[in-house]
Amino acid sequence: MLKIGYKASAEQFSPTDLIDFSKYAEQCGFDSVFISDHFQPWRHTGGHAPFSLAWLGALGASTSRIVMGTSVLTPTFRYHPSIVAQAFGTLGTMFPGRVILGIGTGESLNETPSSGMEWPEPKERTARFRESIALIKQLWAEDRVSFRGQYYKTENATIYDKPAEAVPIYIAAAGPVVSKMAGEQAAGFICTSGKNPELYRETLLPNVAAGLAKAGRAPESIDRMIEMKVSFDTDRGRALEDTRFWGALALTPEEKMNTEDALEMERLADALPIERTAKRWIVSSDPEEQVEAVRPYIELGFNHLVFHAPGPDQPRFLKLYSEKVLPLLRERFS
Repeated sequence: MLKIGYKASAEQFSPTDLIDFSKYAEQCGFDSVFISDHFQPWRHTGGHAPFSLAWLGALGASTSRIVMGTSVLTPTFRYHPSIVAQAFGTLGTMFPGRVILGIGTGESLNETPSSGMEWPEPKERTARFRESIALIKQLWAEDRVSFRGQYYKTENATIYDKPAEAVPIYIAAAGPVVSKMAGEQAAGFICTSGKNPELYRETLLPNVAAGLAKAGRAPESIDRMIEMKVSFDTDRGRALEDTRFWGALALTPEEKMNTEDALEMERLADALPIERTAKRWIVSSDPEEQVEAVRPYIELGFNHLVFHAPGPDQPRFLKLYSEKVLPLLRERFS
């Protein structure tokens, strides 16, 4: 079953505007809403960074049907895993069956400015991540948890408010190790569109499958979610221009490595030509062209498409996309 989601762009809009957009997404027939959890946005000018956990509570109270979650939160540095377990236990109790905890290993842009810490190497980030998941799951499953890990410890800790069924955990990955971890133990896998096709076909999805096989899990037991970067408008020039705000996504890992200042990230992004800014996005004014550009991701096996639009007029995007593109997607792929 194809699921259609809306990405609430926390880095771009105020929290109150995001609530309004997400309520409208529910009215337009979207199935889910996911919000990123940033301490800093990708750019300083015009940027936002609302606290995702408070915002999800407000969204749940403002809607009745959509599934909602983080895409993604890092449960290893700014947040102790026990606080993440408590927060999502509360959200899951308030909105049963409607909450997803989406997590990843993090970025220095979010973790270093808020703590002054030195950003560790990938090996340590992955080890912390694996340990944090184990602790969160144990806190949801047991009472009086005394956890003795390499990085985290608890002493007779209990989460008193937690749903009857644990909140599903989705793991975001951009490489083989964490992709395999997702297959082994997550309810869902998260990645983003617009990268080299071989990354999905030869690295990410095969490692998800390897993790499923290692854990003895059925292939259909995991939700394969992808954030689709789309810029759609009846005016193609407008759709192209809308991508400028998100120029940072077009920077290579080498260009933005260890950049922890939103002003510096903004400077790097604004130096890019519009043609490069738009490379991460499916830019068009033709619904059929949008569908054909999305098709390869569905054929790879992604079944939960969360659409991220870069433009300032989100209600316009939601209306146009729900009227002109989503019916075609559902008709052909549901």
